[in-house]
Amino acid sequence: MRAVVMDAIAEPLAVREVPVPSAPAGGVVVQVRATGLCRSDWHAWAGHDDITLPHVPGHELAGVIAEVGAGVRNWRVGDRVTVPFVEGCGHCEWCMAGNAQVCPDQQQPGFTHWGSFAEYVALHAADTNLVAVPDTVTFEAAASLGCRFATAYRALVGRAHLQPGEQVTVVGAGGVGLSTVMIAKALGAQVIAVDRNQGALAKATEFGADHVLVADGSDIPAQVHELTGGTHVAVDAVGTEQTCADSILSLRRRGRHVQVGLLPPVEGHPRVPMARAIAWELDLLGSHGMAAADYPEMLALIQSGIESGALSPQSLIERLVGLDEAAALLPAMETATPAGMTIIDPGLSPATA
Repeated sequence: MRAVVMDAIAEPLAVREVPVPSAPAGGVVVQVRATGLCRSDWHAWAGHDDITLPHVPGHELAGVIAEVGAGVRNWRVGDRVTVPFVEGCGHCEWCMAGNAQVCPDQQQPGFTHWGSFAEYVALHAADTNLVAVPDTVTFEAAASLGCRFATAYRALVGRAHLQPGEQVTVVGAGGVGLSTVMIAKALGAQVIAVDRNQGALAKATEFGADHVLVADGSDIPAQVHELTGGTHVAVDAVGTEQTCADSILSLRRRGRHVQVGLLPPVEGHPRVPMARAIAWELDLLGSHGMAAADYPEMLALIQSGIESGALSPQSLIERLVGLDEAAALLPAMETATPAGMTIIDPGLSPATA
């Protein structure tokens, strides 16, 4: 099969032929029909994650089951599926309680094992982790759910417990941030979106943001407080010391900050404005994807939102590319300014991508 391969950290990627994986016991092999290009993939490429080389990135995907491993009960060859980027083991106390996203023995495609920037990918503990994709949902839209949309949904619903009428600051209007804007509006919140890219902010406005602020070096928290007095909830959907601080300092007293963007250490541990967190009794919450057990509630919101016009996950997709273009785009993600998601179709040739 063709795959995007990392042979060294932070070096150019190659697209070449590699062996097709075999289904692990309890797992499956999926023919990848769509997979997202995500900032988390860039973190792995840059060396912020512990990966084994050579490596195939990619962690948000949808496709068709091509092979079923021993012991799988609920899935068959030909089933249309997606998967959360965290694969729980299926038998620990966390998985049994429906919290596979924090499983201590988790697997992650594109991180702990070869991922979905390929024509096929192996997935573990299928009966715990796979989610059926209805025929009415495209593979591209389903792939967009596996990391960014699902992560945004859990950040707002499962972690911040967002209530109708509350105010939300969303720092970063990439795939996660735009998903957060869209979901927050569907839940009845007022939203401020922050980004350095005017195109991304235009998308945020399209998806319902009540205010947009340009991250141009100005004092973002001061502008948020001028507009709202501080928001009830703030989400860092980027993952830098600056965006984390802007999110926390944008909150009102006793507000809830959710850290979604990965926050790599700079000169040791990331510096976070804990003095404000203490003095104002802020809740600082981590959010790490979402377990397959929680997908039905999210899919129900999506279905009702599509019917009412409040949600349109498909519109988060900015462009569709093939593996060769993805190999060139991934190293540039740190400085890129996309206004939405890039989805990879491994079946596209360079001539048709």
